[in-house]
Amino acid sequence: MTMTQKNFPKDAMRVLKETSRTFYIPITFLDKELKHTVASAYLVMRAIDEIEDHEEVENDTKHAILMQVSDLLKQPFDEEQYLQLLAPVKDKMPEVTLRLGDWLRACPENTVHIVMNSAHEMAYGMAKWVKADWNIQTKEDLDDYTYYVAGLVGVMLSDIWEQSAGVKTDRDLAIGYGRGLQAVNILRNEQEDYDERGVSFVPDDWTRQDLFDYADENLAKADEYMKSINKKTILLFCRLPLALAHKTLKAMKNGREKISRQEVEETVEEVQKD
Repeated sequence: MTMTQKNFPKDAMRVLKETSRTFYIPITFLDKELKHTVASAYLVMRAIDEIEDHEEVENDTKHAILMQVSDLLKQPFDEEQYLQLLAPVKDKMPEVTLRLGDWLRACPENTVHIVMNSAHEMAYGMAKWVKADWNIQTKEDLDDYTYYVAGLVGVMLSDIWEQSAGVKTDRDLAIGYGRGLQAVNILRNEQEDYDERGVSFVPDDWTRQDLFDYADENLAKADEYMKSINKKTILLFCRLPLALAHKTLKAMKNGREKISRQEVEETVEEVQKD
């Protein structure tokens, strides 16, 4: 099925809703063009992330595919070549990954280059960490990994805000915003990642408290990042994931695993009221 701008929102938003509860709601807060750009960008990033995360695909295969996807994203996207790359693992991949070409086509023309550049960099960084078997030993390793999987999403969004809405933000604070959300995810999934994938994203000599401190430090940058955003719809978009991250971190510090569905719904309402 080919996608046109006309049928983009309904179909892409359906897949978005199926793949991310956290980002679906804030994306709906954005103005039309930004909504289309950020929805497409999220789906492109998620498509790549599903390759990196897949439990049934060998690391060598993941590395090879991600490196080639990274190369493909440096030039006008060749969908046929992309689907050939995925052929060996096609049956294992979700719809969001198989339809990467659709998400790029759906992205508004004046921002698609930003999305492709970021996706190219993300695929390369993920390939690097797949090859290293996610062996994170130092804070520098953790910074590098969290940059590729989340910090650069912050940078991409900042570039999109500037291009589409003239909103200028600080690059380092944008990286901190992405890293902060990722650090909360790492804390939340620490045991599960280790049990199911044999992977630990925690530096060798760190305690869980060190990881809490890392999350706090980056979420403080995220709070600072928010101060430079003067457009209400973008502020609403950024505010919700950040509020959920702060609440989840607080819950985990109090010994809870995560926040409840009700707390999520209350947070959505709070964010829209302010």
